[in-house]
Amino acid sequence: MPQLRLVPAGLLALLAASASAAAPSMSARYDKQTGRVDVAQGAASVLGYQYGTVPVPAAVKGRKYAEARSDYIHPLYGPGGEVLTADYPGDHPHHRGVYWAWPEVYYKGEKRDIHALQGVFARPSKLIRAEGGRAQATIEAESIWKWSDAEPIVRERAILRAHRAGADGGRRIDLEFRFTALVDGVAIARRGQTLYGGLNLRSTLHAGQRIAHHTDPPTRRPRRSWGQIVGVPAGGKDPVAIVILEHAGNPDYPGEWIQYPKIAWLQPTFPAKGTKFALSKSRPLVLGYRLWIRRGAATDAQLAAEWGRYNAPAPRPAKASAEAGR
Repeated sequence: MPQLRLVPAGLLALLAASASAAAPSMSARYDKQTGRVDVAQGAASVLGYQYGTVPVPAAVKGRKYAEARSDYIHPLYGPGGEVLTADYPGDHPHHRGVYWAWPEVYYKGEKRDIHALQGVFARPSKLIRAEGGRAQATIEAESIWKWSDAEPIVRERAILRAHRAGADGGRRIDLEFRFTALVDGVAIARRGQTLYGGLNLRSTLHAGQRIAHHTDPPTRRPRRSWGQIVGVPAGGKDPVAIVILEHAGNPDYPGEWIQYPKIAWLQPTFPAKGTKFALSKSRPLVLGYRLWIRRGAATDAQLAAEWGRYNAPAPRPAKASAEAGR
């Protein structure tokens, strides 16, 4: 019988570290011509962040709500390179992949709509960084909300962190948004203060679609909340899941879940139903989310574990309180 030889623990750790270091690193490359930042892991595309203004394509030109836009994620790619998001869809030309916007923006006694690109727009201001690394790629960008596409009213900072895919092909993308008023009297709300608004996902997951979400009862501590949409993306062969996790530090956490299966739409809402959230000039509104892209649906046990990992205690920037925003 061959004699077993034990490998020292230190050597095992060194071998594991060497294998990890040899894995394809993350990159973030900015194309000045298109205004897009493309994130990849080696040769595999991860996402495109549309920092610059994306012109209206010919297919929807002249349609209501078909307006040039910026500051959103599209394409978002699946584990096999599938495109998971839709931009300028014919039924709702203002929908744009993964984006953070509200259908009610209040200022100077008026109500306009940055979600449907009506009278107020997010315009690129500064690409602070687009950098890769062994474990993650980071994009940090500033956009200015402009009333009538002219007057600056809000400074927005978006921080996107795309982590290297795990051995199972699953990928985590952390999103953090900071909104600071530049003038007095700006507030945001959901449609009719009851429906959609906040982090929006317009996906391509139509075939074999399943949408599920969960929020713990108010008495549970910690109170967990997650949602996922599963389906076969256009041009794909196998089901892909997009999981959305909210950070428990968000004001008005947890948000309600809004779904529109016919357009493969899922979102956690902000702010709370029946309220407006006033943006402050001195203390930003901070919202955090995680996207988990994976092959096939996650089980409840996997979702609970992922929520725990994302919300594990760690230093986080100060957040605006819900009371301060009223």
